[in-house]
Amino acid sequence: MANFGLSELRLVAPRDGWPKKGARSAASGAVAILDNATLYATARAAIADLHFVLATTARERGQMKRVFGPESALREIYARAAAGEAVGVLFGRERTGLENDEVALANAVITFPVNPTFSSLNLAQAVLLLAYEWFKAADGGLPFTGEARSPPATRDSILSFFDYLEAELEAVNFYPPDKKPVMARNMRDMLLRMEMSEQDVRTLRGAVRAIAEGRRLRRTE
Repeated sequence: MANFGLSELRLVAPRDGWPKKGARSAASGAVAILDNATLYATARAAIADLHFVLATTARERGQMKRVFGPESALREIYARAAAGEAVGVLFGRERTGLENDEVALANAVITFPVNPTFSSLNLAQAVLLLAYEWFKAADGGLPFTGEARSPPATRDSILSFFDYLEAELEAVNFYPPDKKPVMARNMRDMLLRMEMSEQDVRTLRGAVRAIAEGRRLRRTE
């Protein structure tokens, strides 16, 4: 829950009481969620103040309810929360899930696209999947990107590099007779598809220069 920005935990009649032994040490620092959790005797009491409730289930319950997948469910939940509604998701017991009467309390159900021959998820997995979809619905971005920090190369620096590269290639007779225009255009097209940054251009120019100068030094030895 803490990983994906959720903080309000409601527990219905915990089998072993609350706080459960070992829960805090297993929370990896997210103890505020445990400390602020509220306890209820029944699922009905736990959702009494909510306007819209979804229930998780791995199997069809024969109830006339809308069925959501995780992504569409959390988009719906997020939109309603943003509009001011109190919303929630019911999760079942680790071993048996929700009872039919508890599912009947919800507006709709959420189920997961899983291998039909092995559809059971444990409680932590189900919470993780839906919390992740919540964060996505809230436009939660990646904490960092792999984008280059160097600005995009200007057309002038790219064309200057092309001139330099083509001159060096011509100096070593790279182009067959009458093929330079076509080959040069193809190479320019290939390099332009890279959408090079200024650093890319400097690096490639330096590499070509090192090769060319190394070749000239070997000739003079």
